[in-house]
Order: sequence, then C-alpha cells, then structure tokens
Amino acid sequence: MAPRPAEKSLAIMTDYPFIQHEPYGVALIIGAWNYPVNLLLSPLVGAISAGNCVLIKPSEVSENVERLLEQLLPQYLDKNCFEVVCAGPEDTSLLLKEQFDYIFFTGSTTVGKIVYEAAAKHLTPVTLEMGGKSPVYVDADADMALTAKRIMWGKTLNAGQTCIAPDYVLCTADTQRQLVEAMKKVSHDFSTDQQDSKDYCHIVSDRQFKYVSY
Repeated sequence: MAPRPAEKSLAIMTDYPFIQHEPYGVALIIGAWNYPVNLLLSPLVGAISAGNCVLIKPSEVSENVERLLEQLLPQYLDKNCFEVVCAGPEDTSLLLKEQFDYIFFTGSTTVGKIVYEAAAKHLTPVTLEMGGKSPVYVDADADMALTAKRIMWGKTLNAGQTCIAPDYVLCTADTQRQLVEAMKKVSHDFSTDQQDSKDYCHIVSDRQFKYVSY
C-alpha cells in the first residue's frame, strides 16, 4: 500500500510525516461452528485485503462444512499463502504453541482464554469474538405481539445457535403471562413443523442437542 501523508504539527513542521500500512504477516483464523462459513470467511477477507498470509482453521464441530472448506478454498487461494487445517482440540492446542503474527478467534469464553494465554507467550495481538448473555427487558406497556415476534425471531434464527440470541426475559408476572401467549402464537405462525421442515435448520450435533435440552 502506498504511504499516506499525515497531518503535521508544530513540532514536525520541517519533516515529511506519512502513514505506511503494513500487513501483520501470518494470521491464524479459528472459526466457529454455529456460523461456520461467514465467521471464517469474513475475517479471512479482511486478512487477505491487508496483505496477510493465513492459516485457516474451520470448526471441527461442523464437520461437513469443515471438509467442504478444506476441499474448496485451495481451489481459489494461493496454497503458498493460505492453508486450511482441519484439527480437533488437541491438535489446535499444538497449533497455538506456534508463533503467529495475529490470531482471530470466534467461540466460547473458555476456549478464548486458552487462545489468549497462548498468544500472550509471544505477545501476539488477538481479536476474540466471544458470546455472552443477552437478556431482554419487556415493559408492561410494550406491544406484546410485536415484542414476541422480535424475540422469537432472534431466538429461533439458526435454531437458536447464535451467540447474541436472547437468553432470558426480565418482566413482571403479568407481563410474562401476556408475553408467553403471544410467543406461542408467533411460534405457530413461524412454522408448525420445524422438526420435519427442509427450510428450518437443525442443531449441529448430538452434543449440542443434549446441551440445549437440559
């Protein structure tokens, strides 16, 4: 990238300041299982645009997408600069022992701490995109039909496998009764056959199904 002239101050009036953008070098991108394509390719596009080489690690949980990316990406990217690595937790731990110039991780707080600790040993800059809790407050004066529709849309999007999906609702007991009835109607309006629907996605694995079932 060409240098960009920078604004002068009184202290450097006789100098020729400029800003020179440079790539970090080799980046490691660790993707997530709930959105295994866009949460991997979006940071990849940014890394490529900035001139970096990238080690691409798809989530092993969404194994079908993992294999697809391993097959497709080398067909369109320079193999000398971009490599897809399919690895489970143990191999990923070994991978994190290597020194990278930047790490981009999307996933849980537990794994994020592991990534951060590994990066700190090399003073590697890190971007951690992690989920949290997303409470919803519903006031007694709210439009219950509209509120229920918005909450249910956010909760059922991707079968609820979204880190910013609503987790719980804060409201009065009377508001709760009204909201629950409205949400039942909205759920029925959305679909009456989610289990057999070809359009509604499913939980990614048996492990995740058990996790959200109890």
